[in-house]
Amino acid sequence: MKKTWFITGASNGFGLSLVRQLLEQGHQVAATSRNKISIEEKTGRHPNLLALTVDITSNSDVKSAIEKTVKKFGKIDIAVNNAGYMLLGALEEVSSKEFQESVAVNLFAFQNVIHSVMPYFRKQESGHIFNFASSAGYSADAGAGSYNAVKSAIIGLSEALSKEVAQFNVKVTIVSPGLFRTNFLGAFPIAQNKIEAYGTKHLIDTMNQYNGQQPGDPDKLVKVLIDTAGKEDAPLHLLMGGDAYERAITYYKSQIENLEQLKALSFSTNFE
Repeated sequence: MKKTWFITGASNGFGLSLVRQLLEQGHQVAATSRNKISIEEKTGRHPNLLALTVDITSNSDVKSAIEKTVKKFGKIDIAVNNAGYMLLGALEEVSSKEFQESVAVNLFAFQNVIHSVMPYFRKQESGHIFNFASSAGYSADAGAGSYNAVKSAIIGLSEALSKEVAQFNVKVTIVSPGLFRTNFLGAFPIAQNKIEAYGTKHLIDTMNQYNGQQPGDPDKLVKVLIDTAGKEDAPLHLLMGGDAYERAITYYKSQIENLEQLKALSFSTNFE
């Protein structure tokens, strides 16, 4: 069945791969980027493609893009919050401006899409929202605290959203990739304030050396998304990649052990 997809961050990585596979399968796609030309240059013109220049941090821009999608295709079935980036730097190195800009793109923009697409999903009593988090949202890394913060927030936001919209037959899936062979590691901004004691430069060098050797295949992840879309039993959490699975399992096991060790202390704060 032909479906209409709305995708942010569609000019590179997972977003671009998703657009290409959907068009090959005959779906209708509204694809957004900071410059729609960057999408059209990579996909070519297509009757089922609506490329849009959108500032996803602007609620009015996102609302207009959703309206244009419905006007062109008559409906919207699936929204994919994919756009985002990783800001590298210890939290002391990251300025308030850099942190706020990261939150605007990686978190507030997701809410802009949710806010604008849900009226359509509620009215038609169907829809599916994919929110891209990360395995970094389940456990933290030194030197990427601002990224851990926003991706953890996406997980919490999405869990709450899934409970709110289930009554309208709307699905929510959190997509949490590990390391996939996209341009992600080669395009991260770095905090301008450098404090040598944190060793951020070593982390950056390590990531640059690893770029291009990531174990995950983005085209395979995208296929899973397409196969999952609209299913009654669509999972809330979709950990993608063996490294993502192992990272989450290791983290939660350690947290359960810590909780058990502190159980008596936790209960000691209750009234007698």
